[in-house]
Amino acid sequence: MPAAKPRSFDRPAAVVGLILVAVAAVLAFDASRMSKVALYGIGPTAMPNVLAVFFALLGFAHFVAAFRGGLPEPEAADWKAFGWVGGALVALIAVIGLGGGFIIGSTLLFAMTARAFGRRAFAVDLAIGFAIALLVFLLFNNLLSLTLPQGPLERLL
Repeated sequence: MPAAKPRSFDRPAAVVGLILVAVAAVLAFDASRMSKVALYGIGPTAMPNVLAVFFALLGFAHFVAAFRGGLPEPEAADWKAFGWVGGALVALIAVIGLGGGFIIGSTLLFAMTARAFGRRAFAVDLAIGFAIALLVFLLFNNLLSLTLPQGPLERLL
């Protein structure tokens, strides 16, 4: 396989860096507007500020990589896999929005995402996704007392 021609400027890395710095700015702005009531050392703004610093550093690292040059040409996008993942997200939103619940939506999300990564055993992936979604639902519902979107299966539990 011949060596890929190095590029002098990586536009996608610069765009990702710009997006990360923008997310950091939004996080820092939102954290500065939070009420800072805390009876202990760390208040509610601590984690958003940590994330803002992390995203800013990551964004600047992307800028350095973009302008340093010498990066190989990226591979072509796999639009079929992108379609499967996009369809999986749409299916999750639709199932939850139409009252199907977390378990069915997450099962479809898992199986369709596995298909996007090239796995062909769709029925097995549905079973694995169902088992994982059921476990997650039970952990959130029973152990953490947090409610996930309810559907017909969740009402049986």
